Amino acid sequence: MFNYALDELCAWIEGNGWSEVALQFPEGVKSQAQGIIDALTERTDASFIILGDPCYGACDLHQGFENYAEALVQFGHSPIPSMQVGTNVRFVEMRADIGLGDLLLDALPLLGDRVGLLATLQYLDLLPQAATFLKAQGRDAVIGVGDRRITYPGQVLGCNHTSAESVASAVDGFLYIGEGNFHALAAALGSGKSVLVLDPVRGEVRDMEAYRDRLLRQRFGAITQATDADVFVVIVSGKIGQRRLDKAEEAISLIKSKGRRAYKLVLEEISPAALLHYKADAFVNTACPRVSIDDAGLYKRPMLTIPELQIALGERDWDDYVFDVIEG
Repeated sequence: MFNYALDELCAWIEGNGWSEVALQFPEGVKSQAQGIIDALTERTDASFIILGDPCYGACDLHQGFENYAEALVQFGHSPIPSMQVGTNVRFVEMRADIGLGDLLLDALPLLGDRVGLLATLQYLDLLPQAATFLKAQGRDAVIGVGDRRITYPGQVLGCNHTSAESVASAVDGFLYIGEGNFHALAAALGSGKSVLVLDPVRGEVRDMEAYRDRLLRQRFGAITQATDADVFVVIVSGKIGQRRLDKAEEAISLIKSKGRRAYKLVLEEISPAALLHYKADAFVNTACPRVSIDDAGLYKRPMLTIPELQIALGERDWDDYVFDVIEG
């Protein structure tokens, strides 16, 4: 289903004369890792090593790979333009080889006259097809350009929805092509517009409104619980593309200005087990917002984003809820 672009990858390895190459895979692709190594070994003179820790995106580039290899290949993600990497790093984007079938027809009655188009990396090649279809139906199709964290027009990351925000005022709503709900949720909360999900894997079309409303109720519950918190632990990510020390310092200053206590904690991998040792009434997550949103149920204490902390401490109004964005 996905194109691993092995011809181009082999040419890059051989052309640069890399003899030892480290490979990073997202969780859903790790089962293919050994087969990919077998194919690369047959076609190059290099040896390969799998870096087995979780890999959530280009933001999660393994910073110590040169301890094990001369070069690094990360599968499943595009580079983050504002995050400079060496010439010995390559991203294999893994575009999906899949069509939309009749899903565009199913989506059409649910769309307005002006439609913004969004997708995750794997499905960006489907945006021109969607745009052509919509225009043939007399609709406007608009594809926005994000900030320096976004590689391609129309691309959405879990931490950055600026491709949607850039054209929000010019559209009635968005059609998002991809799997899952998190990226579409980021676009819905960030743009303030309706988002319709077209999932080519499940073969379904679904509206995000009910999911967004349910999620917001859950988030407001966490915020309310943290309103009276006295002790906050502010988490900073050790991952190069998620590290926001400046935001952590701002959060700590805000907490202390309200007469509360704040402690700064650096983690490579944020998990319930990693937090067991620390006494806190609430946590503040300055890393990937997915930790606070998708994984909220795993934590016994509120796990707030930065804007949610501002609401809990009275620095932002409840009706001014915004999605936390890692900017480019």
